[in-house]
Amino acid sequence: MAIWDRLLFSFSRQVDREPTRFEIPVLTEPANTNESVSLAHILEQFEDCIDVFHRNIPSVQVDIIYIPHMIDHTQLSREVMDPLSNVQTDDLSHLLEQSQFEESDDPKKIVIGILSGQVAIFHDEKVYLFFVYGPEARSVQQSETETVITGPHDAFTETAGTNLSLVRRRVKSSHLKVIKLEVGEVTKTVVFVLYIKGIANMDLVNEFVGRIRGIEIDAVYDGNMFSQYIDDFPNSLFPQFLMTERPDTAVSKLVGGRILAIVDGSPSVVSAPTAFFDFFSSADDYYQRWSIGTATRMLRFIAFVITITFTAVYVSVTTYHYEMIPEALILTLRESRSKVPFPPVIEAMLMEVTIELLREAGARLPTKIGQTIGIVGGIVIGQAAVQAGLTSNILIIAVASSAISSFVIPSYVMSASIRLIRFGLILLAGIWGNFGLMVGICYIVIHLCGLTSLGTSYLSPFAPTKWGDWKDVFIRGPFSMLSVRPSQVKTTNSKKNKMRK
Repeated sequence: MAIWDRLLFSFSRQVDREPTRFEIPVLTEPANTNESVSLAHILEQFEDCIDVFHRNIPSVQVDIIYIPHMIDHTQLSREVMDPLSNVQTDDLSHLLEQSQFEESDDPKKIVIGILSGQVAIFHDEKVYLFFVYGPEARSVQQSETETVITGPHDAFTETAGTNLSLVRRRVKSSHLKVIKLEVGEVTKTVVFVLYIKGIANMDLVNEFVGRIRGIEIDAVYDGNMFSQYIDDFPNSLFPQFLMTERPDTAVSKLVGGRILAIVDGSPSVVSAPTAFFDFFSSADDYYQRWSIGTATRMLRFIAFVITITFTAVYVSVTTYHYEMIPEALILTLRESRSKVPFPPVIEAMLMEVTIELLREAGARLPTKIGQTIGIVGGIVIGQAAVQAGLTSNILIIAVASSAISSFVIPSYVMSASIRLIRFGLILLAGIWGNFGLMVGICYIVIHLCGLTSLGTSYLSPFAPTKWGDWKDVFIRGPFSMLSVRPSQVKTTNSKKNKMRK
């Protein structure tokens, strides 16, 4: 009977207890932040962590815990080890009271500090943290995904501090504000949100920060991965945030009223809000004469039309609409397709898949071998396919033109999305001809009209129409004409260029 009473009592206590939110346990952190801080307690948290170093200095009764590959050993020796080794026991307390030694009684903060590259110093039942962060990092180099002919050639790295310095070097203003956030229950990835006070719309800043704080995930490794958690439409093929590895591009977005997010461990910086037409703009457009930049930008939009429609038009015309082919070309086309055993839609899909296989193989193989595979493989396979009667010469031209056009688009993420859309349009053209092609294009336009980026229109300034912004969308107007910031950012400080024309 006594056992039954105890069970009922235990059950009643569980019912009366308030429900708590489920959290993923992190083994490297103390479960209770109110526990007393002790050396044994901290060492217990790092049990079986062979990379955590514990050192004792018996002459002054000091224990030190740090992670060797997370710190700057020169700074540790100069500012921590040498002073502690040479100080007298009576003067040790005065040394640790200096401002660079931060006293803490929070076990969670101490553990996170050690994991973040700080040294924990234990003395006389007190704990001090000293910042000596300095792991090996990649130096600032040229971007491999956003190359330019003229202009700066430095690029962001995987170190958030270095990326911040690259931005600060270009924006020497106290109005540039930086907010520090953490994402990931396990990784605790640091995310810095940057905006210029007085230019950026604070409602957009608060919305952006709120979305980041609302992320509940174990780990975030890269900016491209991070942006997918804050998308307005995560199931859309189109990216809704611009990713860049170029500091000059990031700064131009900041000055234009947009918000940046720097993810520690990622060389890609997130820019928000973003419009569809931003993915067709390159830094080269602004470093060359406006006429050359305009011609290059218009060429990119032509390439966009070619890459999504050229192969689909071939399939549609050769399947249903022979009357659209010029008389001088129809005989050549008939002769080219006379030995092909497949219908045009199957023929086109096979060649498109082959091109994608070559592209993926070239991207995954080492650089020198990848270039050889991409060029030689494409030529050899294309010529062999024509001679074997598996495809026609004209289709090879159409597929190659579509592939080359997709590489003209500056953004790799947008280019990949467009290549995937091409397959859908080819299938629709093979089933319904020109009608299916138009249905697919109309669906893409309707889908783009419904997308938003941070709550703003994705097709701005095309929909809603803002004629003043068109001077830096389809063309790159002279700098004297680019006097206002984009309407998409909803800034109250719209004037950015006060020079005389």
